[in-house]
Amino acid sequence: MADDKVLGGAILVGSLAGIVVYFWLLFMSPWATLTIQVSAFLAVGMCLLIMAWIGYTLATTPPPM
Repeated sequence: MADDKVLGGAILVGSLAGIVVYFWLLFMSPWATLTIQVSAFLAVGMCLLIMAWIGYTLATTPPPM
């Protein structure tokens, strides 16, 4: 149980640190445009990767008997 709380706390702190870094990259750094472009690319890429995985699974799963 204590390990779960430590892991949860680490995830919480890491997530909050990520929000702060992302805020800084978007609003206070000279790389705001690049940050938006990379974020959009990763978001679209992940969606398309999930769709490809679903398509592969549907194409390679044998039909039920």
